[in-house]
Amino acid sequence: MPYLYLILAIVGEVIGSAFLKSSEGFSKLYPTLATLISFIVCFYFLSKTMQHLPLNITYASWAGLGLVLTTIVSVLIFKEQINLISIISIVLIIVGVVLLNTFGSSH
Repeated sequence: MPYLYLILAIVGEVIGSAFLKSSEGFSKLYPTLATLISFIVCFYFLSKTMQHLPLNITYASWAGLGLVLTTIVSVLIFKEQINLISIISIVLIIVGVVLLNTFGSSH
């Protein structure tokens, strides 16, 4: 169950980040409300995750996978460009999250 909470927290973060860009500095009402709601959901499920998993694993997974998915959203939806260094960095983040979850302090 904690990994389901973590997935929901990550999805909330990604949706919130996408709407944050769409809110144009909180100048548009509906994207602003969607941003706030998404981040409330995100932090609720992140807190639920931390009841069951260590902080280091929870936060690294949330931040790392959230960053990767947010980058994918930025490329697919907002047509932003990434370069080879960005791709290499994303791969290293994924490797770090996998290693931390495999060999982290709770194992």
